[in-house]
Amino acid sequence: MLKQAIGRICRTSAYAFEGNRVLPWIRVASCFFHNGQTHMAPRSFFGVEDFLDDDNSRPYTYQKGKKSKNPHKHISFKQRTIAYMEPFTLDVFISKRFVSASLTHRMTSKQVAVAGTNSKDIKAVLRSRSDIPACISIGKILSERAREADVYTASYTPRERDKFEGKIRAVVQSLIDNGIDVKVYLD
Repeated sequence: MLKQAIGRICRTSAYAFEGNRVLPWIRVASCFFHNGQTHMAPRSFFGVEDFLDDDNSRPYTYQKGKKSKNPHKHISFKQRTIAYMEPFTLDVFISKRFVSASLTHRMTSKQVAVAGTNSKDIKAVLRSRSDIPACISIGKILSERAREADVYTASYTPRERDKFEGKIRAVVQSLIDNGIDVKVYLD
């Protein structure tokens, strides 16, 4: 019965010959039907077939967008346009051992420029990887890489646990001093 169903869906049926006997051989279908259209599902990197999700728009391995709890909620003009008006965001991460900063494009979530004290070329030059001179040099290197990528403005909103002082302020101030216009939004 399974062989008949698969044969009807993909119109393929094959048989294996073993001596004088003919054995049915079931071939796994590589095509799926949805709304009368054929979707070819290539095997993914992990060897799992990508099946369609509930919305039937993309494979289940992709991240789904969050659905609003209140779809009729008013969204302000600023909320709708800020991603287009200020497309690049600055992300600064400071730990006890190293400092890293990156400029990310909001719409595509791609990192345009990255600098960190963990990279080999910077690690060899610095005396310490987490002090304020290291933060200043990270800001300078990030601004050079951002200018190479034609990025001259960015916006920065500190995380809830971060205060805009000390090392974070040194990175942002170094970016500003080296020609990147950073708009800081403090809540």
